[in-house]
Amino acid sequence: MTSYAQIARELRAGGAISIPDSWRQGRTAFGGLTAALGLEAVRKAYPDLPPLRSMQMNFTGPVKGDPVFEARLLRQGRNVTAIAVSATVEGANVGEAQFLFGVDRESALHVALPSPDVAAPNACEPFAPAGAEGFLPAFFRQFETKLAGGARPMSGASEGYVLAWSRHADKASHVGEAEFVCLGDVLPPSAFPMMTQPVMISSMNWTLNLINPPETEDGWYLVETRLSAARAGYSSQIMRYWNRAGVLIAEGTQAVAMFE
Repeated sequence: MTSYAQIARELRAGGAISIPDSWRQGRTAFGGLTAALGLEAVRKAYPDLPPLRSMQMNFTGPVKGDPVFEARLLRQGRNVTAIAVSATVEGANVGEAQFLFGVDRESALHVALPSPDVAAPNACEPFAPAGAEGFLPAFFRQFETKLAGGARPMSGASEGYVLAWSRHADKASHVGEAEFVCLGDVLPPSAFPMMTQPVMISSMNWTLNLINPPETEDGWYLVETRLSAARAGYSSQIMRYWNRAGVLIAEGTQAVAMFE
């Protein structure tokens, strides 16, 4: 399989980047990969930016072909720099993102939600049970993912909640901001555990706020997604990420369209 690190090395300004079949999800590219490549495009165009603080990604269309990413500066302030990225395939818009980068500042506040008390990754079962491999989207094989809490998709659970350890299968992709962003969308929608049969889904957007630098032991992150609401074919979920030391790295939200 082609790793994330290998794809990112091929990204160049103004050029299309080939998305291997092993990174696809149905008729589109894996959303985490699209967002991460947008961030890579920003870092290549503006190499001296401070750490990423927030990302707002809108998935405006399916990434059926090879996307081109174009970054443009919106504003560079004393502390925060805002940059937008457009992703297009053959001239059609398939994604719009804004990234906010900010320098560290002095603060008396140090508050973070503690991580759930769970077993270590090597003590958890694989997320996909034996025999289910053929039902997984192609991109899911790019990650090692272990079920740490909640329920699996299509299990008819009483709540929409999933908690899992996950890391890139490729060790060279364990470290970095963009690598973390890519992993951040790994879990299925939190509405899936409440269902009993598959449905077509499409992520509409993804907001991610980084609280601490994305650093962890052996590439493992604890990823949580919790359903907040679902109605009229759309759902909203809250997502959180901790490292192996229990430090909250990021949290975000996502809107998902479900075609039942």
